[in-house]
Amino acid sequence: MKDDVWSMVHAERAALIDDLAHLDDAQWAKPSLCAGWTVHDVVAHLVDTARTTRLGFVAGLVRARFDFHRQNARGVQRERGASPQETLERLREVATRTSTPPAHLESRLVEEVVHGEDIRRPLGLTRAYPREVVVRSLRLQARTPASFGGAKELAARLRLTATDADLSVGDGPEVRGTALALLLALSGRRVTLDELDGPGVLTLTTA
Repeated sequence: MKDDVWSMVHAERAALIDDLAHLDDAQWAKPSLCAGWTVHDVVAHLVDTARTTRLGFVAGLVRARFDFHRQNARGVQRERGASPQETLERLREVATRTSTPPAHLESRLVEEVVHGEDIRRPLGLTRAYPREVVVRSLRLQARTPASFGGAKELAARLRLTATDADLSVGDGPEVRGTALALLLALSGRRVTLDELDGPGVLTLTTA
């Protein structure tokens, strides 16, 4: 399973690198879907998480006084190059790494897909993600507590039905949409709410 997940993670990193190679400076400076972060910042964050080991994550969290946001901000500052091309080169250098913080391995898929969309959507770019990558990411996000970056508590109040995959989880008012739109909505990206339908959308809107 490890090799399977890492091959998908590496493919997503490679696809993002290809997209980033064509951006100009104005596009790198564009606000991403991550509040307060530009496209450049999100790429620096992806470099940081690709370098992060289990021990390094714990040590960094202690230094940040157990503040995840402070830890992430420090990682962006550390890995953000003097120019977009320098940061892109750093991403190329870590693209095939297999280090990870102390989390479920499939969280690396969530990281690549969600942050990939944080970058692509504001730039008008699209990617046809492999269905398995998105489905596995969605399943993990739906069973991971919010305190660990997931949306278990929110997902438990809904029935999530993917219209492009054999996937339906939860027991509550139904929300229908593509697996990608559901994943992004569960990950707090409200930009996909108009891509969903069903009585459960109101719950997502007010979450």
